Amino acid sequence: MKTLLIIDIQNDYFPGGAYPLVEPDAAARQASRLLGRFREVSEPVIHMQHVWDAPEAEFMRPDTDGVEIHDSVQPLADETVLTKAMPNSFLGTDLEAELRGQGTEGLVVAGMMTSMCVDATVRAAVDIGLEVTVAHDACAAPDLEHDGVLVPGALVHAAFIAALADGYATVTSVNDLVEPSS
Repeated sequence: MKTLLIIDIQNDYFPGGAYPLVEPDAAARQASRLLGRFREVSEPVIHMQHVWDAPEAEFMRPDTDGVEIHDSVQPLADETVLTKAMPNSFLGTDLEAELRGQGTEGLVVAGMMTSMCVDATVRAAVDIGLEVTVAHDACAAPDLEHDGVLVPGALVHAAFIAALADGYATVTSVNDLVEPSS
C-alpha cells in the first residue's frame, strides 16, 4: 500500500507569507489534484506541518496564520496531521510508526520546500526501506543565494529533483499518478 505524504504546504510559503517560494500556487494545485485522487480511491494521507518554535524563527511560527496548512490541501477530519520541528519529517515525530501501522510500503510525496524538507524526508524514507515516488510538479522551492550568486527557485527545484531521481526515488508528474496509462 502507498500513502500520500504532503509536506509543509503552509501559508507562509505563499505570496504574502513570511517566506514565499517560487510558484507555490502551481505546486499546491497539483498537490490538491493528487490529494483528491488518494481520497477518491480511499488510500491513506498524512499531512506534515512544520512548526518553528524558536526565538529566531523567521516563519512557521506557532499561533500565526503562516503556520496553518494551506486551504488547497486542507486535511479532512479522518486524515493524520503530524507536526515537526526539523526538515526530516521522521525526526522527532511518529511518522514511521504511523506508516508501519498502516502497512505502508511506499510513499508518494508532495510538498514544500523541495530543497529542504522534501529532500530530507525522501532520503530518510529510503533509508528506512520505503519505496518513494516524488510528484515533482507538486513541490516548490525558494530562490537561494550562495557566494554572491543567485540561484533561481526553478533551478534549485530542478537540481534537487534530479538528485533524488538519481538513485533515491521515482520522480514523476501528478498527471502520471492520477491518470496512469493502462
